[in-house]
Amino acid sequence: MSVSVLFESHLDSLDLINRGKVRDIYAIDDEHLLFVASDRLSAFDVVLPDPVPHKGRVLTALSSFWFEHLAHIIGNHTTTMSLLTVIRDEKEYRPLMGRTMVVKRVTPLPVEAVVRGYLIGSGWREYQAKGEVCGHQLPRGLQQADKLPEVIFTPSTKAQFGGHDMNIDFDDMVNLVGSERAERVRDVSLKLYTEAAKYAATKGIIIADSKFEFGVDNTDNLILIDEVLTPDSSRFWPAESYQSGVSPVSFDKQFVRDYLDDMTWNKEPPAPRLPKDIVQNTSEKYLEAERRLLS
Repeated sequence: MSVSVLFESHLDSLDLINRGKVRDIYAIDDEHLLFVASDRLSAFDVVLPDPVPHKGRVLTALSSFWFEHLAHIIGNHTTTMSLLTVIRDEKEYRPLMGRTMVVKRVTPLPVEAVVRGYLIGSGWREYQAKGEVCGHQLPRGLQQADKLPEVIFTPSTKAQFGGHDMNIDFDDMVNLVGSERAERVRDVSLKLYTEAAKYAATKGIIIADSKFEFGVDNTDNLILIDEVLTPDSSRFWPAESYQSGVSPVSFDKQFVRDYLDDMTWNKEPPAPRLPKDIVQNTSEKYLEAERRLLS
């Protein structure tokens, strides 16, 4: 039986205000937005042409779980409004089932809060070049995928669609959002990662790193937004096969990044097509992350 995929949503009943790398965002009213998680996949900040079956539903299910599980640390943008209260037309409603969130309108901060527990990805590349990651001096002799001596906070800029995120140090973040807010984001991000990593370990998953996004509501409160601790925003490694010195097997899109790294591609649009087996294997990795974490 074929699986329904959604590369882009198209709603007549709501105004589209942004089509991001993964999410389509619609205006509901002055206080609420509709987030639609598509099956689009981005790598190196470029949207790939081939959708990944089940991806949008997995992102939604995991984000919903984590928003609730971590609500004691910080509030978030979720609401109790259902999709049925927003969209009445069954033709529009049915393709969106399981892949939407009705959220509060907030003002997003212009940074991404990245927390790293292991040395991988851009952090590994920066360490190889400079012996540090975003201003954090690290011991000499670390290998790829090594567990760091302590969890570190490594913010980045939030690129516009089509651009690339750039790692920055904490002082740069202070210049963007102010010292008090920067410290609050750092402290909360470290707590979120630590709590999530502890839970994931009971499910046989290592969270190597994760990206969090924050916004400010109409009362100037900091809240957690966007998605949280999904295979798109985190690296999930199966604990039973983890080893340092190599890029570990992942329940996330690192599988696709590794495939693309072996190609002759300049990491700029247009992105290359993905073979069917790469798409299928990626879908299975997302589903396995969901199965383990939510079982």
